[in-house]
Amino acid sequence: MSSAGADPKLPIWLILSKDGIDLLLHCQPGAKVSRVVGEHDGRLKLALNAPAVENRANEVLVAWIAEQLSIPRRQVELVSGQTSRKKRIRLAGVTAQAVAAVLLV
Repeated sequence: MSSAGADPKLPIWLILSKDGIDLLLHCQPGAKVSRVVGEHDGRLKLALNAPAVENRANEVLVAWIAEQLSIPRRQVELVSGQTSRKKRIRLAGVTAQAVAAVLLV
């Protein structure tokens, strides 16, 4: 991972890329409610209220991120980590400052 898109004012888990904004996430499925838990190993840690079966947690993740940022789901893309707790999400149509303001605990 390159630090070319790093901005010292932004959290380490929020990366500016040529295609949009990437979020590095650590997701914990099976929670009672979806929410930001904090940071874990350089990633934003999220609890998701969906089981990690049949892609349900990924669907909830994309929907929850879109809802929190008030953007359409089509602007939230799961880039990597489909079967892992460590995920990379790409966002379009939103500023890094807005993302940080909404998702910072």
